[in-house]
Amino acid sequence: MTSNPNPGPNAAGTSPAVALSAVVRHFGRFAALRGITADFARGKLYVVLGENGAGKSTLLRIVAGLLQPTSGKVSVLGCESFREAAPRVGYMGHAPLLYDELDAMENLRYFAGLYGIEDDKICAEAIGRVGLDAELKRRVGQYSQGMRQRTSLARAILHDPDLMLLDEPFSNVDITSARAMSKLLGTMRDAGKTIFVVTHQAAVMEAVADECVLISGGRITAREQGMPAYLLSPYAEARP
Repeated sequence: MTSNPNPGPNAAGTSPAVALSAVVRHFGRFAALRGITADFARGKLYVVLGENGAGKSTLLRIVAGLLQPTSGKVSVLGCESFREAAPRVGYMGHAPLLYDELDAMENLRYFAGLYGIEDDKICAEAIGRVGLDAELKRRVGQYSQGMRQRTSLARAILHDPDLMLLDEPFSNVDITSARAMSKLLGTMRDAGKTIFVVTHQAAVMEAVADECVLISGGRITAREQGMPAYLLSPYAEARP
């Protein structure tokens, strides 16, 4: 299959979910991103792969509005101002962004309030969708790492975002739970959501990936449809 690091625009009349134009990000003298230009269509699930330090997390944080590019332009859901797009974006980073002294329901109730959501049923549904029990009263600080990851995913999907940005969502999650999370992401994509997943567990996403985005040295080096076999060999143990 032919790799295309910088494909053309989406179909006529449809703006991309994410559009990057010559995006550069420096940390001191280190260039984490080196002039990335690419468009990503709506309603697709993108798996972002690359070695540690390749620029994957930096790219996700810039799209999420948590970092500003040193230069270049970013458009998210048709908005050049992230403030406009923010209510329609869900982000899950390395830090779970949860309050350890609260249980899962209390955490989600707090974050729901930030989005103007006052219905506990919405919080309970998000918790149930990631395979946890909304009635569990144990504090998040007493959760296993896998349970914390799933609660963090529930927080990210709580407000039904149009764009989801997930950075290593399967970290320290058992393989059965990781597959269930992957299936949920596929269902959300089928409902029209655009999803980016940065992961070192590519095989978990094999059944749902629309496109793999390979990053190396701060550049997109290839974009492949689906999940080509050559990308799976290092992750064979995680395959269903």
